[in-house]
Amino acid sequence: MDNGCTESGQSIEWGEGNTLIIIGLKSGILLVLFWVMLKNYFKIAWRHLVHNKFFSFINIFGLSAGLACCMLIALYLHYEMSYDSYHRNIADLYQVGTTFIVKGEKQQNIYRTPAPMAWALKKEFPEVVRSTRLGGIMDDKTLFSVTAPSGEVRSFLESKIALADGEFFKLFTYDFKEGSPAHALEEPYSVVVSEEIARKYFGDAPALGKTIHINSSSNGEFDYRVTGVFRPMPSPSHIDQEVFITFAGGNMEKYINRNPTNFAMNNMFATYIQLLPGSDKERFQAKLPAFMHKYADNDLKARGIEKAQFLIPVREIHLTDVVDSNVTPPASRTYLYILASIAVFTLLIACINFMNLSTARSSRRSSEVGVRKVLGAEKGELVRQFLGESLLMTFLAFVVAVALSILLLPLFNRLSGKEIVLSWSADGGLFVGFLGMAVLTGLVAGSYPAFYLSSFNPVKVLKGKLGNSLAVASLRKGLVVFQFMISIVLIIATVVIVRQMSYLRHADLGFQKDQQLVIPLRSKAAQKIYYTLRSELQRNNKVISIAATSYYPGTANPADNALRRAGQTMSEAKVAKTNYVDADYMKTLGFTVVAGRAFSRDFLSDTSNSFILNESAVRAVGFATPQAAIGQKLYRSASDQTGVEIVGVVKDFHFEDLHVAVAPYAFALVPDSSGFENMIVHTRAGDVGQVIRAAEAIWHKQDATDPFEYTFLDEQFQRNYEADNRLAEIVGYFTVIAILISCLGLFGLAAFSAEQRTKEIGVRKVLGASVATIVRLLSVDFLKLILVSVVIASPIAWWIMNKWLQGFAYRQPITWTVFFYTTVIALTIGLCTIGFQAVRAAMANPVKSLKME
Repeated sequence: MDNGCTESGQSIEWGEGNTLIIIGLKSGILLVLFWVMLKNYFKIAWRHLVHNKFFSFINIFGLSAGLACCMLIALYLHYEMSYDSYHRNIADLYQVGTTFIVKGEKQQNIYRTPAPMAWALKKEFPEVVRSTRLGGIMDDKTLFSVTAPSGEVRSFLESKIALADGEFFKLFTYDFKEGSPAHALEEPYSVVVSEEIARKYFGDAPALGKTIHINSSSNGEFDYRVTGVFRPMPSPSHIDQEVFITFAGGNMEKYINRNPTNFAMNNMFATYIQLLPGSDKERFQAKLPAFMHKYADNDLKARGIEKAQFLIPVREIHLTDVVDSNVTPPASRTYLYILASIAVFTLLIACINFMNLSTARSSRRSSEVGVRKVLGAEKGELVRQFLGESLLMTFLAFVVAVALSILLLPLFNRLSGKEIVLSWSADGGLFVGFLGMAVLTGLVAGSYPAFYLSSFNPVKVLKGKLGNSLAVASLRKGLVVFQFMISIVLIIATVVIVRQMSYLRHADLGFQKDQQLVIPLRSKAAQKIYYTLRSELQRNNKVISIAATSYYPGTANPADNALRRAGQTMSEAKVAKTNYVDADYMKTLGFTVVAGRAFSRDFLSDTSNSFILNESAVRAVGFATPQAAIGQKLYRSASDQTGVEIVGVVKDFHFEDLHVAVAPYAFALVPDSSGFENMIVHTRAGDVGQVIRAAEAIWHKQDATDPFEYTFLDEQFQRNYEADNRLAEIVGYFTVIAILISCLGLFGLAAFSAEQRTKEIGVRKVLGASVATIVRLLSVDFLKLILVSVVIASPIAWWIMNKWLQGFAYRQPITWTVFFYTTVIALTIGLCTIGFQAVRAAMANPVKSLKME
């Protein structure tokens, strides 16, 4: 029994072992067979690619170019949508905006609020955890000075500066290299700087505790102690400042404290609040009207206006269109939509190319399908084979596209003005998505030969009875039309954008912007030498005129006045931007006087109570004509008894860029003052460099410490169109790429068409057809498709670009010439693309084409 049991047990063990061995052997054999099959598929696919180098190159290069374009634009869009994402409390951070209401009608939304808004919100609402203010230094450049251990004073002009409260770094997350963010701005005369600024001023030595002398015309001249240094953040922010100065101690604090609780005046601060986690934005906003009634009613009634407050989530500020401007200019959603459309359309063009050429060439392999089916190949094997070949090409295109994206990213950064960094950890999801898109393209493109050809009857195929499907040919033509329709829309968009940019560069702005040299006067020392500098430069025969001004066209002007006529209330007053100038300003910039006169030193009556208005201001305050305004008085507040006298009216001009309509504007004379912030030198055409060198020599002779800097008025004004110019360049480059991809596809289809009609061409040539006739025969069908594309694309492009032009108050209309030029361009491109293959086919020897195989 024991032996039997043992033997029986042994037999069971051996049986289990044999089963495992057999399963293992079968699995191994299946894996080997699968590997052999895959290897075989890969070999056949590779041989097919190598055998058809021309079409394989067009397919892979076109798809890789489309994928690379899409990847770069996707990285750009991802960058634009990542603003402020790194702040720890981002879900609870809000900016408080203001809506101005006059006589019950909403006038405009701005991001700025009056100074007391931040503390009042914190006091009134328990759900407000923290609040802070951010105020921009009003100077476009501010003078910074540091004293080296050797005693040498080094000066710099900085522009990215803001005033902030002590709570600022508790709301917003900054990575401090030196100092503590919790206490950095609590003490008066404290300053926090970026790592780059610290290195520029102090080298590799610690900056903490060092002194920086800051001279600002709007915040005063004081010594500030460095209380923090922060590193660059991983994502961009709408707060792009490199220097944060505390409000405490400066002139701005003193100015605010004159009216510390006034909610109607000084709407020039960005107010931020942090709500309790889980707080409802809409519910909080619903409480704000009662808050304004409690704190602001008396001030607003005195000014004759109403205001309402609203919240903007900080993470949405960069892409919001609720307000026109912000701490830094927000991105245009329209631009992002345009770029996203270009990315999608470029990739779509490349995919259409890929599918068209793949399906066109697939019919050439019908004999191969017939032979393989006769030899026993099943439909499933053929499907896998064709899909494998298509996927191999798309995978190669994806690899090339990734390499192109990495190589072109620095160039794209220069073009877009961004600092996009490719991070496989952060952007890996995008590339996985693109890989999935490439795989999908390969599957769709390979589906026709895979499922259509594999279903053929091998007998009919081998007898040569396979016809060219009319449906497939029609689909191919439809795809060509769609492809060129996209290209033509992009061509029209490029033409419209280029025309608008040219219009912006050459439009009459109402003043002389050329040959105007602007020299900033940012310190008291620089302002004191203005008269000496002016006196000596006026002796230079290259100089026409010199003037001084607080602001100049193309830069921000925060100053304004509410102007009313005698007998009007403050609710009827009209706000006019106001610039403070000397007597030569109107002459230097060449404004056109339409009534009265310009300021002049010859008139002793020209004082600080003398005003010059533009035509829009005259109409706004209610004068029938410019002449009717001369000699009249306007009043700037309810308590103003003296008023200002209108001595002149100038033709409307563009102080801001042409995105914005001309608004009421006033010039106030500041006679014989050295407190101006800018000096403007109108030079003769020619050697402006000689005037610059002369000005620099006088500057350093009179003021050895302040840096000498200058800019040109026309260049400064054009900076307002930087985003538009970048869009024009990006659209232009990607349009060229889209057209190139389309032409590659058209070139391949023309080559395929000529190859298919080789014998027909040979017969026609033998019967006496000329080369021109053959070229016309091969070209006319494709040119018809391009014309159809133009007809379909033109109204679509007109609608899209007309929407884009609505963003400009002044614009170049879209005329018929745009579509005429586009048609000529499209037909020329198409004819050149097709013509090469057509001429080549027409010039071929008919004997070779008619020779029997």
